[in-house]
Amino acid sequence: MNRIVATFFCCLICAITAQAQRGGGDWMTENADAQRTAWVKADAKINKDSLAKPGFQFLWKMKLKNPPRQMNNLTAPATLERLIGYRGFRMLGFVAGSDDNLFTIDTDLGRMEWEKHLNASATAQAGALACPGGMTTGVARPTTAAIFSGGGGFGPGRNTPAKSTVGEPGAGATTLAAVRPNPQPPPPPPGAQRPNRPNAPPGGGGFGGGPNLIYALASDGMLHAMHLSNGADFQPPVKFLPPGANANGLIVVDGVAYAVTEQGCGGAANGVWALDLETKQVTNWKANVAGSAGSAFGPDGTLYVTTGSGGEVPNSIVALEPKTLRVKGSYSAGQREFSSTPVVFEYKGKTLLAAAAKDGSLHLLDAANLSAALFSTAATTPTTAPGALASWQDSSGARWILAAHTGALPAGFKAASTSPSGVAPKGAILAWKLAEANGQFTLQPGWASRNLAAPLTPTIINGVVFATSSGEFRANDSKVTAAMRAARSGRAVIYALDGATGKELWNSGATITSFARGGALSGGVGQIYLTTYDGTIYAFGFPMEH
Repeated sequence: MNRIVATFFCCLICAITAQAQRGGGDWMTENADAQRTAWVKADAKINKDSLAKPGFQFLWKMKLKNPPRQMNNLTAPATLERLIGYRGFRMLGFVAGSDDNLFTIDTDLGRMEWEKHLNASATAQAGALACPGGMTTGVARPTTAAIFSGGGGFGPGRNTPAKSTVGEPGAGATTLAAVRPNPQPPPPPPGAQRPNRPNAPPGGGGFGGGPNLIYALASDGMLHAMHLSNGADFQPPVKFLPPGANANGLIVVDGVAYAVTEQGCGGAANGVWALDLETKQVTNWKANVAGSAGSAFGPDGTLYVTTGSGGEVPNSIVALEPKTLRVKGSYSAGQREFSSTPVVFEYKGKTLLAAAAKDGSLHLLDAANLSAALFSTAATTPTTAPGALASWQDSSGARWILAAHTGALPAGFKAASTSPSGVAPKGAILAWKLAEANGQFTLQPGWASRNLAAPLTPTIINGVVFATSSGEFRANDSKVTAAMRAARSGRAVIYALDGATGKELWNSGATITSFARGGALSGGVGQIYLTTYDGTIYAFGFPMEH
């Protein structure tokens, strides 16, 4: 009997570990996942029908103690659907602050769980717009490059409808935590040795530690690995980047941490950086990498990045080997400079990727053959090109690619009723629909959103597109200081749209009082989260049952 129980327990732990590794409905890193889709595939509460009815609402806001660095303040939170500890259930959000601060919030109750200052040894000064200093990339939870067609909301956790076993005959109480299948002991005292952990989950020994850790990259270039339950260091921080580097897209995939640097800040070479969490060896591939979300990953672990002008591989989409960062292949867009991080997805048995250029064109490629694009849209010369894209697949199997856009709408797009002139002077979300016939792929105009002020990368949760009108004043003139930009910015508004039609289902109204900046808002498990320049995090959604 004991052997049967032990076998069952081990199987359950393996299933829970796999769930935690891929994140389920969790937001693991910038743009949600390793493919940078900004898509939470399933949600027990959020859908186009529920958003069209009363119930989705403002839940709470919290002002966090973090001074801005130039235009940076708080990052979108990485999330944890379920932590079960001695104090009961927790749904957590992990927020990075530009002043090397970490905040962990109980997102059910809107209260602080724990906070921590990283005490960076070489914190940069005030900096400039291009090199703001401070912490510039968000908290990351370890994830995997594999693409799971089931997506979020499957397996244990509250992203599936709740089912209690308390009180059922012989069942007892449900006490296993989805994120603690292989619990870590507290950090050892100074001088003590940590025992070997032969059963550690992927991401493994040494500096890695599996799904119960979070990672943060401080302004001094040190990578911190911490227990997500209380912020205690798993091991001492490890050197990753030069101090003051302008990093984005921090992600931990299959035991390796990756980040992208740009603008030459802190003397760091522009390019992709990899840190093996086991050996602590750092590898760098130098290039003028474009995009705001770092590298995107194929299901085999291949990294895909885009480049701008200059450097050895200009205006290209480049495939890199994991860990070694050796070039596997590339696609050149000629004179077109790329602006967005690629987005990777599977469609009709192929691994495809798409990226946007500064002229507003989208380029679609087959990961198996980067020599030529499958399809490219026409240039639109927008005022501001997107730094990242989003992608999702609807229940009929149709694949959509979404981009934040400013300027005249491309041919084939019909303006929303709020933009009768056919122009989105402040911005809009454009939804392109992928089509295939006789082996030929095309991107067809789908819908354009209402007019949005400096839109952020959209977030998709279970077929609902959350489009953020950021309210940020944007200018290409570097003489316009951060203080001047902040003074001329407005307030952010979030709109929920039907992902298939662009029809507006809900909006946040005048609730948000500052502007937003950065990447996609994060969310899942019936809620969404937006951080603003004034250091406030807002939560909207369906109240949780208690």
